[in-house]
Amino acid sequence: MQPASYPSLRGRTVFVTGGATGIGESFVVQFAVQGCKVAFVDLEQEAGQALEGRFAERTWFRCCDVTDVVALQTAVRDAAAAMGPITILVNSVANDTRHDAADISIDTWRKGLAVNLDPAFAASVAVYPMMKAAGGGSIINVSSINALWGPVILPRKSGRG
Repeated sequence: MQPASYPSLRGRTVFVTGGATGIGESFVVQFAVQGCKVAFVDLEQEAGQALEGRFAERTWFRCCDVTDVVALQTAVRDAAAAMGPITILVNSVANDTRHDAADISIDTWRKGLAVNLDPAFAASVAVYPMMKAAGGGSIINVSSINALWGPVILPRKSGRG
């Protein structure tokens, strides 16, 4: 089956956080297939380099710890210098470690926010001047219903077939 084609995306520059694996990887692939120039960051260097190699002429990758705001915002600016002003930002990086709320320490809570929330703000601030100069853009924030459901506890199998 032929995927849908969106001509308005062709040539646009996209930046994806957490783009080497999972949902972020799907965003990178699908935007590249649409003819976008896609920059992405991830801690998974090997996976990121492999994905960059699949779409070499359309992708830019940097291994980056998104909890380091300076490193993330520098990656956004460097990607824009290499590929053009970013007008689509996909904040998809996440640490999906699940905990029972009663067992979470303040330190664990803050570390979770440093990965799951803070980079969305930092990357948005970095792309804002580019989007403003372009007359607009799109920021897509990917989240999870994990906060509503909490840890998923699956019933144990009884051992019977």
